[in-house]
Amino acid sequence: MIDPRPVGPVGPVLCVVGARPNYMKMAPIVRALDRHVPPLAHLLVHTGQHYDKDMNDRLFEDLDLPRPDINLEVGSASHAVQTAEVMRRFEPVIDAHRPACVLVVGDVNSTLACALVAAKKAVPVVHVEAGLRSFDRTMPEEINRVLTDQISDLLFTTERTARDNLAREGVDPARACFVGNVMIDSLRAHLAHAVPAARTLARCGADAGLTEDAFGVVTLHRPSNVDSPGTLAPLLGVLAEASRRLPLAFAMHPRTRRNIEAFGLHDVLEDARIAVLPPQGYLEMLGLMSSARLVLTDSGGIQEETTALGVPCLTLRENTERPLTVEQGTNTIVGSDRALILRTVEEILGGGGKRGRVPELWDGHAASRIAERLHDWLAERAGARELACEVA
Repeated sequence: MIDPRPVGPVGPVLCVVGARPNYMKMAPIVRALDRHVPPLAHLLVHTGQHYDKDMNDRLFEDLDLPRPDINLEVGSASHAVQTAEVMRRFEPVIDAHRPACVLVVGDVNSTLACALVAAKKAVPVVHVEAGLRSFDRTMPEEINRVLTDQISDLLFTTERTARDNLAREGVDPARACFVGNVMIDSLRAHLAHAVPAARTLARCGADAGLTEDAFGVVTLHRPSNVDSPGTLAPLLGVLAEASRRLPLAFAMHPRTRRNIEAFGLHDVLEDARIAVLPPQGYLEMLGLMSSARLVLTDSGGIQEETTALGVPCLTLRENTERPLTVEQGTNTIVGSDRALILRTVEEILGGGGKRGRVPELWDGHAASRIAERLHDWLAERAGARELACEVA
């Protein structure tokens, strides 16, 4: 039975972004909502969780994402403070626009905060990228994923096993819809426009012996990896060792750079063949990854992107919420195990390593499927509301 609430006129779909990974997921969705016949009215809300103006502007431009209609300008803070501030600033937006639903993506603090406000205001919540689980409750993102899914009315999944995860947690399987991966929509749409790796390396003054066809890419940003010198120092050490076999381009996150400075770890990379790059735009990272021999990362999104690109990926974590990238893709979980990391690097460079395949429905059309199902779902709800008003 369709829940007829809320009764009365409703407005647009409120599409929420808050951090860099959200942009890659939302850009194709916004375009699909515009292209749908009839178009689905929507407003883009940026919470400001990631607030670097230059990087934001660059990412919006790279992804052809329209400027936000509303920016909450929350900024950085602890998890609790940031979540609370997003909720406080988002509530008046819902009151002002009476949305048909609130559409959230991924697993950042803004995702959970806006979903909570919507649910408490009796506004339907739509979660894109639902049902992914690392089964590691020490990860803040895992808490965000689990709670958002519990209060969502419509859940779009990227892989079939996500429905099983949701069912185990008591989520009605009828609320879930397998549509594929919108991250791959963005990748496929923009790969032809990726900035060539050679240009990025030259612009950044990379001088660690990198050549366009013989380098690896590194990203490292998760607090569990970079917020403790006891963890960060060994990881930097094994990267330095790996660079003796293959020069590395390290697109260094500001958090990682600050902690290297705070912990006095510059000397660990001093003699390494590692070119430290500033944070890169989306098109630059696409160019680097697509040309790399391998990628070492703790990013969830990059695990998916490397699988779509067919580039071997070593995930510097003990688990992943994206098991499909391991089971079908090019991803290998290596954690912080020095011997395993170096052995896997050697296997890949020797012509081994995973070849992988592109998973089901990672075809560049996930956003179109989302727009189609969302339109039908909202129409069903509108019909139920009209019926409820007639009965009343």
